[in-house]
Amino acid sequence: MMFMAQSQIEMARLEARIPAQAYEQMQRAAKLRGMTLTGYLLATAGEDARRVIEETEIMRLSREDQIRFAEALIDPPQPNAKLARAAKRHAELFRGR
Repeated sequence: MMFMAQSQIEMARLEARIPAQAYEQMQRAAKLRGMTLTGYLLATAGEDARRVIEETEIMRLSREDQIRFAEALIDPPQPNAKLARAAKRHAELFRGR
């Protein structure tokens, strides 16, 4: 990740009403890490957001499934009758578009 000067980064405001105990706990954790509360929240929430997005957008395959996938790309199986009918129907529906 390339870092930009603070003046180059577009900023947005986030407001949240949270229980006082949670606020105090986050402030304490930030101080223990030598960070501001904003920096702490950016680091922890930002990392969690990145992980959640990655988990939903990246498909992870076992080694065996990776091999099967690569083999299917290299030597694809012949289409079965159902797939052939679907391809024919698609061609009929979208011919001339």
